[in-house]
Amino acid sequence: MSRTPHHHGSDRLGASYLGGDRTRFECWAPSATSVEVVLDDRIVPLEAHDDGRHHATVPDVPAGSRYRYRLHRPGHDPLDRPDPASRWQPDGVHGPSAVDDPDVFAWTDDGFTPPPLFRQVIYELHVGTFSPAGTFDGVIDRLPHLVELGVTSIELLPVWQFPGARNWGYDGVLPSAVQDSYGGPDGLRRLVDTAHAAGIGVILDVVHNHLGPEGNYLDDFGPYTTDRYTSPWGPAMNVDGPGADHVRRWIVESVVGFVRDHHIDGFRLDAVHGIIDQSAVHLLEELTTAAKAEGARLGKQIQVIAESDLCDPKLIRPIDEHGFGLDAQWADDFHHAVHVGLTGEDDGYYVDYAGLTDLGAMLRDRYVFAGRYSPYRERTVGRPAPDVSYDRFVVCVQNHDQVGNRMLGERLSALTDADGQRFAAAMLLTSPFVPMLFMGEEYAEPAPFQYFVSHGDDDLQTAVREGRRAEFAAFAWQGEAPDPNDPATFERSRIDVGLARQPGEHAAMFAFYRHLIELRRELPLLHDPSAPDPVATAVPGRQAIAWQRPDVGEAIIVAANAEHDAVTLDLEDAPGPWTMRFDSSDPRWGGGGPTPAPDAQSPTLQLTVPGRTVVVLHTQRRRGTA
Repeated sequence: MSRTPHHHGSDRLGASYLGGDRTRFECWAPSATSVEVVLDDRIVPLEAHDDGRHHATVPDVPAGSRYRYRLHRPGHDPLDRPDPASRWQPDGVHGPSAVDDPDVFAWTDDGFTPPPLFRQVIYELHVGTFSPAGTFDGVIDRLPHLVELGVTSIELLPVWQFPGARNWGYDGVLPSAVQDSYGGPDGLRRLVDTAHAAGIGVILDVVHNHLGPEGNYLDDFGPYTTDRYTSPWGPAMNVDGPGADHVRRWIVESVVGFVRDHHIDGFRLDAVHGIIDQSAVHLLEELTTAAKAEGARLGKQIQVIAESDLCDPKLIRPIDEHGFGLDAQWADDFHHAVHVGLTGEDDGYYVDYAGLTDLGAMLRDRYVFAGRYSPYRERTVGRPAPDVSYDRFVVCVQNHDQVGNRMLGERLSALTDADGQRFAAAMLLTSPFVPMLFMGEEYAEPAPFQYFVSHGDDDLQTAVREGRRAEFAAFAWQGEAPDPNDPATFERSRIDVGLARQPGEHAAMFAFYRHLIELRRELPLLHDPSAPDPVATAVPGRQAIAWQRPDVGEAIIVAANAEHDAVTLDLEDAPGPWTMRFDSSDPRWGGGGPTPAPDAQSPTLQLTVPGRTVVVLHTQRRRGTA
């Protein structure tokens, strides 16, 4: 990838280092009559514009210089505040901002671009709990583990500046600043550069639906947030009210800046159903277009993935088809269906799901809820999108939400046995959708992933603690919800990838995941978006399903049985001969199998699948071929 210095631009928010110890400052502060930049040795006034912008180019400000903005507002004392567009907060959310010079970093990743989504295996991780160091450099130390596993991209939980050093990342307040306790902007650059050298892309989870409560000084500058809409997580960003043009610019520039200054390969947009935007051009369209344009300028593909619970294909339809133009979206229906089939849980939103039989609808319509009534929501949800290819949907069997939003943060390893874990992994990695793993699941990590924060405000700590306990009051029989502010909650959530090398159950699970990822590459028909849609067959009254996917000259069958006892599936129009390519109950994985290979070559295939087992059959022939 060619690297073009970005300092030719003169209209970027924040502190832009121009070289020669000259730095240009710009902020949007319509609530202030005047703004000054406060440096260690002087105070410099910024030039004001009618639209609320304030800027100046200031000499003798080298990279690394600390600064604040001093806001003068009618009827108020002056306020010194961090830069809303800060790219570096070396002393945390309450401290001064610092001038970052991205061009001093010596990149070595020319030519790297991630594979297309249909070839991706994404790995979601939390920087703070992924390694003993809890930093970007700690992730670098773990890259050989990820290379051995076979993943193609890591997806980092949010790394925006948040209060303290312990947080999931969704309490961020400065969308362009990289968390200081993780290693700041240069730490992120080292991680991205080293990951690219290892052939692994980097996706950032970014949050544009709300802002965190602590260190949020934005409304001192102007209407960055709005009370016209409410968010369950914090103040909503003002993306379609008075002043929204400047707020949207602030958001879009942060995303473009991560592509330009940190060589980020893609974005996961948090809970986009929480972004209320009645503009003719939705923020998601504007953001995606800008990120992709910057990627094209740098010679790489940028992949934009949304988290949404709306089951609405508008997100991922092309702009010229009146969509928003995103590449893919999370499809939690898959997780919920597999989870119910495997565990039988029916609390909360799981009440909407019947289990594996729902996957037939998802394979057909891409959503389980494709215009179907949801008892949990008490309304009809979604619309079908059978024309949208499978590689536009990212699925999982564990992620930070589905694990961490349980009261005790239990992983699947605490909810089912090794057979069940292998079953879930096989369902994920043989599906035609884009698979995503959650850190540690590949070796059955026993540690939970619990909700943790490190707010400095006592009242906020109390509110978070009591809110968590109230949320799980109905689960008092399980004990008390862990205190999110207690450092022990964070430490309990730290994983140990070294377990994957210890002989026994963890090493066996790691070998199992590696094998499945290799199988996915060896059998392109498992994930080829251009192949015909699978045809699903479910067993009434049982948690068992199979799907056939034919293509020119070959076909595959994936058969899955979540029951504890064997189930027989009768598959029509399935002439063989069939070769058993994968069997999750094979004794080499610790299973009780192997599953008997079918020997019938009649048009109807009868396949008996043992309990808690997934098998993959392959044939080089199909009906109508010699």
